[in-house]
Amino acid sequence: MATLDEYANKYQSVRMERTDGILQITLHTNGGSLQWGSIPHEELPQAFHDIGSDPENRVVIMTGAGEAFTGPPGTRESRPRRSPSQWDKTYWEGKHLLMNLLDIEVPMISAINGPALRHSELPLLCDIVLASEEATFQDSGHFINGLIPGDGMHVIYPMLLGLNRGRYFLLTGQTIDAQKALDWGLVSEVLPRDELLPRAWALAEQLAQQSPLVLRYSRVLLTQYVKRVMHDLLGYGLALEGLGSADTLEQQSSTGT
Repeated sequence: MATLDEYANKYQSVRMERTDGILQITLHTNGGSLQWGSIPHEELPQAFHDIGSDPENRVVIMTGAGEAFTGPPGTRESRPRRSPSQWDKTYWEGKHLLMNLLDIEVPMISAINGPALRHSELPLLCDIVLASEEATFQDSGHFINGLIPGDGMHVIYPMLLGLNRGRYFLLTGQTIDAQKALDWGLVSEVLPRDELLPRAWALAEQLAQQSPLVLRYSRVLLTQYVKRVMHDLLGYGLALEGLGSADTLEQQSSTGT
């Protein structure tokens, strides 16, 4: 078991505060919007494990700092170029990033404060998904920049959008605005940014009135299908993404660029 004192200040990319069993986690980079990279990729699986190991957490709210939830937009220059042995760390972290999030056995609420351009599947794995009017969703880091979308994007978006609409989203780099995300069922509510966190806390306080076992077992039940599909497809997707990364490295070596 973990305690908040042990992990609250352990991570560069996650700010944590808890009141009456409701834990708010704010993803950030130096206090501003989270800039995706090796540090959050390494830290978040461990942070989710700590959060899920703490019995004092009754509800978890996930949000971002600043005006964006995650960024920056992916580019061809920023895509990973790694050998298979180098990719092994990414493979391990990528599996535990999503599975440790799903293993948090209390209800989760996401408050998406702005554009989610990198790993936008993370807030969508919460049980209640709220978005600001400025929120947008895009997979900017994968296919449109020469990388296979195998780190869970290939599971979550076809699951939530439907198979054909999800594949279109991943292969074209489509940007989905907040209203369309609401219409298509990605999010449950769209609010002005200044009302987003108060609404998340109001919902969290409502949920927290239930007993600990009702809270925990409801989350377990409502994520079981997602975990089963992730178990079947996540590792395979990461392996194929790694092969694509190694191919990019080989092409770079052969051309001398």
